[in-house]
Amino acid sequence: MDEILENKHRLDRSEYQGQIASAFTLCIQNSTPLFISDKVFNIFEERFLKALSKNNCRAHVYLFMPDHCHLLIQGKDHKSDLWRAIVDFKQSTGFWLAKNELLIKWQKDFYDHVLRNDEDIEKQVKYILDNPRRKGLADEWNQYPYKGSTMYDFVDFEP
Repeated sequence: MDEILENKHRLDRSEYQGQIASAFTLCIQNSTPLFISDKVFNIFEERFLKALSKNNCRAHVYLFMPDHCHLLIQGKDHKSDLWRAIVDFKQSTGFWLAKNELLIKWQKDFYDHVLRNDEDIEKQVKYILDNPRRKGLADEWNQYPYKGSTMYDFVDFEP
């Protein structure tokens, strides 16, 4: 019997540990709009912040578009585990979806980009914050409500 192996598309788990920074994009299956109310955003934000704390991570920025979210997180020290933080977040919110939004699910897996030392994190943050303006969801990035950071108050950001 021939076995079909799925191509490995993820870095080794050790690449997500420590004081590294990585951008993640998590999508809702079938592009179903979910993050369109304060109630849902607040529930997902609370679970995201809990997953960060549990895995010793912090968020440069998190932004919830209607059918996906952008998360730029960084480990606080050598014990940090970014991959585990994202998996914990998806699992926790997946259980919530199964109980409260029966027709909505996370898309399998997620996209990620581990930032190299020479990449400008502030530039990445500004690009993420400007997504709602580019998609026509807000006239200015700071008018879009479904965003946050554990590190910045965004007053000084000018995407």
